[in-house]
Amino acid sequence: MKIILTQDVKSLGKKGEIVTVSDGYARNKIIPGGLGVEATPANLNNLKLQKANQEKVAAETKAEAQALADKLAGLEVVTSIKTGEGGRSFGSVSSKEIADGLKKQHGLEIDKKKIVLPEPLKTPGYAEVAVKLHPEVQAKLRVKIDEVK
Repeated sequence: MKIILTQDVKSLGKKGEIVTVSDGYARNKIIPGGLGVEATPANLNNLKLQKANQEKVAAETKAEAQALADKLAGLEVVTSIKTGEGGRSFGSVSSKEIADGLKKQHGLEIDKKKIVLPEPLKTPGYAEVAVKLHPEVQAKLRVKIDEVK
């Protein structure tokens, strides 16, 4: 019997796949457990429509992320770090401080978890920071670090 999986099933397949299983397994385990439905023409059409909708939504989110990346490319966030004698810094600039600065200075709200710092920003000056907006879209943000004594 052909089944359309509605959930991931270990050792059988992923959600949305069409698999062939024995009639007893389908009637006793898959269908009553809500793990899949029979592959009728109506259910196959519904699956096709769902996949088309998912692709459309994925394309829209990628386009939104790309637009935001283009907007971030020309921006600069200014933040400060406390320094002592000889230019030694106390602490570092965190991704939370960069996200807060971006919100206050430019009105853009980005989750601090999306800001990728390769190493702590401890020295005054300019730094390039990566921002992961989508699995396929990454933007660069310029951060200016001023020193406060």
